[in-house]
Amino acid sequence: MEPDAVEIRVVGCLVEKQRTTPDAYPLSLNSLRLACNQATNRDPVVDYDEAAVSDALRRTALRGWTRLTSGAGSRARKYRHLLPEALGVDDAELALLAVLMLRGAQTPGELKQRSERMHGFESLGGVQETLDRLVERELVMRHERRPGQKELRYEQLLGGGDSVAAVSAAAGTGELPEESRATATALSGDGEQSSPTSVGSGSTGERLGRLEREMAELRAELADLRQALGD
Repeated sequence: MEPDAVEIRVVGCLVEKQRTTPDAYPLSLNSLRLACNQATNRDPVVDYDEAAVSDALRRTALRGWTRLTSGAGSRARKYRHLLPEALGVDDAELALLAVLMLRGAQTPGELKQRSERMHGFESLGGVQETLDRLVERELVMRHERRPGQKELRYEQLLGGGDSVAAVSAAAGTGELPEESRATATALSGDGEQSSPTSVGSGSTGERLGRLEREMAELRAELADLRQALGD
């Protein structure tokens, strides 16, 4: 069966955290859950519980995409991804796949900007060449321009169904309701639209909930970093 949206989010988060916070990698189950539920750099925003993330890890392990990697004396079970070995991709290809897994269909310009912390592409041409290789290997597909769009958009083909792509396309073309787009922009903090899927319409209570999750995420990353430095 094709990997579902939870599996895609889990693996994408493992790749991202390996590149952006290597001292806190591999990730514990709780840290991975918080990474999946981040309110920033994610599209759509989700609210997975530990059971959902654990089930996804079990399925991705069977696919050869992830594995448990707790060492001797470790106080928590930790997990890492195996995508380079499983898919035969290089660093540049892996970075673009991760961003596509976490944020849905995007333009080459968006991918270059959003992948900077994982891989430094020297030019937009380098991004395009990498995308072309992924398209040739049928790991990524190219979408034709929609009315009002200036650039082609690209989407990963590893799995996740059509829901993420549909939400991303709506956000990119301004087809989301005005209230949802305003809420997404306010929550993103950087002027980029981010779909509030799975968390409701953006009430005050929901905004506070997202802030609390972000604080918990930061605390978890700090705890993992302290543990790594202590070890």
